[in-house]
This record gives sequence, structure tokens and C-alpha cells, in this order.
Amino acid sequence: MPEVRLVGPNGEQVGIVSIGDALKLAQESDLDLVEVAATARPPVCKLMDYGKFKYESAMKAREARRNQAHTIIKEIKLRPKIDPHDYETKKGHVVRFLKAGDKVKVTIMFRGREQSRPELGFRLLQRLAEDVTDLGFVESQPKQDGRNMIMVIGPHKKKAEAKAEKAAAKAQRGEDRPAEESAQEQQPAQAQ
Repeated sequence: MPEVRLVGPNGEQVGIVSIGDALKLAQESDLDLVEVAATARPPVCKLMDYGKFKYESAMKAREARRNQAHTIIKEIKLRPKIDPHDYETKKGHVVRFLKAGDKVKVTIMFRGREQSRPELGFRLLQRLAEDVTDLGFVESQPKQDGRNMIMVIGPHKKKAEAKAEKAAAKAQRGEDRPAEESAQEQQPAQAQ
């Protein structure tokens, strides 16, 4: 009669038993006999509640999907002759995107005679990369693509880390607020 290596419900090794004995043990303990490793010699079977096992594995898969972070590429468009204040505004957007854990595609658009001066765009992209060096790194170097010059900046921290930090900061702000509100509520009561 064929034999299987049997593992108990708590992970303990029962040993090598015949399939009939394994099924009998499963019925006595009101559990299912599940083949875990079919290619092993002899095959490995485990006593478990199969419905509960399937439910728990589905819940783990759902939790993993929920915690999965989707990488988003944000795009910022600049012109070679950008005003300093406009540059600072655009740089602020790049900083915000990198802090959120998103990649940023920076595009410099050339028009007319500007196309004959690609070094202006290259210098602007280098300056932007240096300004945000603490938050991100240049993932793809600036390259000319027709009338545009494109560079991609990737964040140092992952999207999931950025999400966790944002949630922690929000929770921290939430803890600070009730203390302030209760202090404001007590002041009018003392004035009366």
C-alpha cells in the first residue's frame, strides 16, 4: 500500500504511514488530509482544516495587495528661459512628488531658436537634479528627444515608506489637536 510522510495539525512530524492510516487519523481528528509536497519521496501530507487554510491564504493575499505600492511617474514641463520664481515653484512640485515616493519625469520644451541651444536645457536639468539630490537621484540622464529634453528622477524612499511616514505624521497631528482643543475649552470656563 502507498505511504506518505504525515505532518500533524500543529506542524509536528507523525512519520511515514500508509494512506489508509493517514485518512483514518484525519477523520478521527475531524480534519482534512492535504497533500503538501507531491514530488517528495514519499509524498508529504498534512492534517489541517482546509477551508480555514484557504481563507487565511486569501486574507494574506488581499493584505499584500492592499500594502502594494503603485509606482507613478509624475511629469513636470519647463522651458529653457524660465523665470527664477517659476523655477522655484516647479522645483517645489518636484520635491512634493519625490517626498510622496513618486518618480518625476522632467521635460524641457524647446521652441524656435532655443533648439540650437540644448546646453541651456541640460544645465537647467543638472541644476534641478542638484537641488533635489537629498530626496531623489537621476534615474535616466538628460537626453534630447526631438524638440524636448527628458530626464527622470527617482525617489530615495519607496512609495510604501512615504505612505507610512505620511500616516505617522497625520496620527501625530491628530494627537496634538485634542490637547489644544481641550485647553481652549477650559479657558472660557475659567473666565466666567
